[in-house]
Amino acid sequence: MGRADRHKKILRWWVALLYILVIYVIGSFATISVLSYFSKDLPSIEQLQNIDPELITRIYSADGEVLQELYTQRRIYVTLDKIPPAMVDAVIAIEDSRFRSHWGLSLRDFTRAIVINIVSLSKQQGASTMTQQLARILWDSIGFDKTVSRKIKELLTALQIERMYSKEEIAEMYINSSWMGSGAYGIQAAAKRYFNKTSEELTVDECALLAGIIQNAGRYSPIRHPQSAFQRRNRVLYRMTELGYLSREEYALYRNAPIQVQRPDPPPATAPYFVEYVRQWLQQEDDKLGIDIYRDGLSIYTTLNTKIQAAADSSFQKHLKAQQDILNKRLLSNPLEIQSIITDSILSVEKVQAMIRGEAPVDPSLRYSLLIQGSLIAIEPSTGRILAMIGGRDFKESEFNRATQAKRQPGSVFKPIVYATAIDNGFPVTTQLLNQPIVIYQGDGKRWVPHNFDYSTGGLTTFREGIRRSLNLVAARLVQELISPKSVVETARRMHLTTYMPAVDAIALGTAVVIPIEITSAYGIFCNHGVWVEPIAVTKIEDRYGNIIASYSPKQEYVFSEESAYLITNILETNINSGTGGSARWKYGFQHVAAGKTGTTNDCSDAWFVGFTPYLAAGVYVGVDNPAVSLGTNQTGAKAALPIWARFMRDTHKSMNWKSKPFERPEGIIEVEICKETKLLPSKYCPVETEIFIKGTEPTEHCQIHADIDENREIDRVIF
Repeated sequence: MGRADRHKKILRWWVALLYILVIYVIGSFATISVLSYFSKDLPSIEQLQNIDPELITRIYSADGEVLQELYTQRRIYVTLDKIPPAMVDAVIAIEDSRFRSHWGLSLRDFTRAIVINIVSLSKQQGASTMTQQLARILWDSIGFDKTVSRKIKELLTALQIERMYSKEEIAEMYINSSWMGSGAYGIQAAAKRYFNKTSEELTVDECALLAGIIQNAGRYSPIRHPQSAFQRRNRVLYRMTELGYLSREEYALYRNAPIQVQRPDPPPATAPYFVEYVRQWLQQEDDKLGIDIYRDGLSIYTTLNTKIQAAADSSFQKHLKAQQDILNKRLLSNPLEIQSIITDSILSVEKVQAMIRGEAPVDPSLRYSLLIQGSLIAIEPSTGRILAMIGGRDFKESEFNRATQAKRQPGSVFKPIVYATAIDNGFPVTTQLLNQPIVIYQGDGKRWVPHNFDYSTGGLTTFREGIRRSLNLVAARLVQELISPKSVVETARRMHLTTYMPAVDAIALGTAVVIPIEITSAYGIFCNHGVWVEPIAVTKIEDRYGNIIASYSPKQEYVFSEESAYLITNILETNINSGTGGSARWKYGFQHVAAGKTGTTNDCSDAWFVGFTPYLAAGVYVGVDNPAVSLGTNQTGAKAALPIWARFMRDTHKSMNWKSKPFERPEGIIEVEICKETKLLPSKYCPVETEIFIKGTEPTEHCQIHADIDENREIDRVIF
């Protein structure tokens, strides 16, 4: 070879090296540019250090039971020490066998997948490592569209994850974040959903089943496709054996184990109306606290007691069935009434009668008129804590919460507020009014001549007797002769009744509508020494780490003097012991010290009983949603509502082991012996009784009807 040829050859090498150098520089620059470009929107170091999966928010009862779980993704995060080693092995075996040796990207697997997919002209094999899949989950949570550029960013994110976390931490995050079907994200939620276990209790074959679901939760669902799930699980077990995680003997054992998972029908929720009430309240708190109840994994601690709720459910459903039977019997005997409530022209009386007899499902348009509904609300008077709540017969049929949303006429349940207004204005319980017919005015200005329920009349009648017998005529005279309707409305407002109440005479008979939770809370004022306590359902909210985000205590307001409150309480005790509420004692066996009042509206369309003990205030309402439909002749508060209240209070006090105790009498209340007839201080020959008074309101004059006989006066003598 000549010198010229050698020079040419050397030159070609230099040119080649120059080209390589230029290509390298340009390639490096291009690579850096591409990486720089696609790194612009990568998650920050802080985001990667705080990968924050959406978690379940749990609503707890006061006694620690889980009432409900709120989530968009059903996810419960657990640490690696609570994940069985078999689960980690199973996931690695089926998802990424080289997980412990690669640095986020497996070039070998990537190349193999490319070749297989090109040869098959389809996507037969994936190339993503577990770290890349975790990066994809993170990007899904951030919400960017799935594009080619995002794929590059996912890869770069995977490299960051590998640099920042140990393999154990990556495995923990991946197993907690993966979608496992049926609403479950992560091992803990899946273990609970499929096996009703915690993650720590999972067996090897159960871990293999869950690991196999990850690739395609729809295709390998053990609920919808049990055969596919079985085959997939055994494929996972085989891979675990190939990689040395299982022995041949273990593989033979687990591969024949049957798949046993829970069916998709969850048990009915406890206190669904209460839970929905809490959920709606939490939505109002979202913005105030900067929380997301569906994503943040909060713990919501409520006031509800499951024992008390169980007693409420039992008494409510048992009696509502009896009331439904009474309504059905009446409607079946009255085709004209059925015709009057039909709103759909395609329905005939015969079809509706078949619905009433249970031979056909009740048409949704007729539930408003054919079904007995009601509510029960139980509150601890001293704290305002809602201990039990029922808003209707069936939450699945109707989510309308009659305990907190229904506005119904209370009838005589409102009378204690009328009498409380008079007592708080200085009138003693011995004040007497005529039990005689009277004309009163309603909200529309019309005249109304009410009557007592039993159509009785009588002479002078005290406040105590007026409440005991629930006399309409005495209550009506009270607002006409002693106090004004306006003063009654003012009292109701102070007691936190928020519904519209016209200041007319008819208010004395409970014609203005009320909401069950509000009237029950108002009764709680009487046994809480005259202090109103706001009803509350939530006591505190904790974040996923157990830190208290917010705690709640109720508002309190002074309404009556404790002496006035005690007098009303004592009068309502009389009503339970010997008045319209007496059947709570002799028929239903509730013997604790208690006070309460029945309520019935015209045509028996609404039935009430509201009462309390030193432990608990409870209100029961029963009626048809359509107020034009009566419960039936003589279906008064004592018959339609009191049985629920009495059974509930009896069973609750027994289950809670509450002993009977008297209402606490204030020092300002005194006992005075008075004439039984005139209610004045007794003379020597008066029939006497003992009554209680607020000190300073007791009688000061003596009875003149039964005055002492003057033995010195001349007596006309007649001689026969």
